[in-house]
Amino acid sequence: MRIVILENAADIGGYASDRILKRLAAGRLRTLGVATGSSPLSIYKELERRWTPALGALNAFALDEYVGLPPGHPESYASVIRREVTDRLKLDPAKVHVPQGNAPDLAAACAEFEAAIAAAGGIDLQILGIGRNGHIGFNEPTSSLASRTRVKTLMSATRVDNSRFFTDEHQVPRHCVTQGLGTILEAREVLLMAQGTAKAEAIARAVEGPVSSMCPASVLQLHPRATLVIDEEAAEQLTLREYYRYVQENPVEGVTGAP
Repeated sequence: MRIVILENAADIGGYASDRILKRLAAGRLRTLGVATGSSPLSIYKELERRWTPALGALNAFALDEYVGLPPGHPESYASVIRREVTDRLKLDPAKVHVPQGNAPDLAAACAEFEAAIAAAGGIDLQILGIGRNGHIGFNEPTSSLASRTRVKTLMSATRVDNSRFFTDEHQVPRHCVTQGLGTILEAREVLLMAQGTAKAEAIARAVEGPVSSMCPASVLQLHPRATLVIDEEAAEQLTLREYYRYVQENPVEGVTGAP
C-alpha cells in the first residue's frame, strides 16, 4: 500500500483528482468505480471544478445499493450517485451503473452487474471509503475475501452510522447489494479516502493489521496498486506514520505510478 497523509478534505480531493486526471490523460481510464459517503465528496467536487469532455465520457460503476429502496428514493444510492457523480461530472446516465436493490431476482441482478463490469473491460480505478468497522463497499466483517457482487445483511453499527441520512436508524434498510471484495480487488488501481478520528482504528487495522475478514479493508494489502489518502486524524493510530510521511516526501527517482 501507499499511504498518503494530508491536512484536510480539500487536499485529499485535490490529490485524488490529480491521480484520476493523470490516468485519464494517459488513456488509462475508461471505467471509474465510484463510492458514496462523506469521504469521496471532495473528489467529485474537485473533478467538477476541473471538468473536461474526456471525464464526461467515462463509464462508472457504483459499489453498492440498499435493498428495497426504489431508485427514486432520495437516499437510494442510485439517487446519491446521480446527484453527486453523474450530474457533477456530466456523465451519460446510460453509462452509470448502480446495483439493482429492488430487482425481483436479486441473485440474477448481481450476476448481471458482474457481467456488465466484465463487458466494460473491468474497472480501471476504484474509489473507496471505509466504515468504522473496516468495511469497504458494504462488505461487513467476516465477508469472504474472494466474494463477488451479492446481497449482504448490514450490521447494526453500519445502520446507525448511516442513519444520519435518514429520519432515524429504523428507516435504514437491513440489506444491501454490494460488490464483493474479490470484485474490488480486480480493479486495476484503488484509491481509498478516510478522514477524522472515527476512522483511525479502521485505518490502522487495514494498513498494519493482519489480512483478515474481520477487517475487510485489510484485503487491500493484497492489491498491487492501492493508495490510501487520509488526513492527520485518520492517521493518528498508525504505528509507522512517520515512515509513511518520509516515503511520501522522498519518492524513488524515476519510478512512477502507485506502489
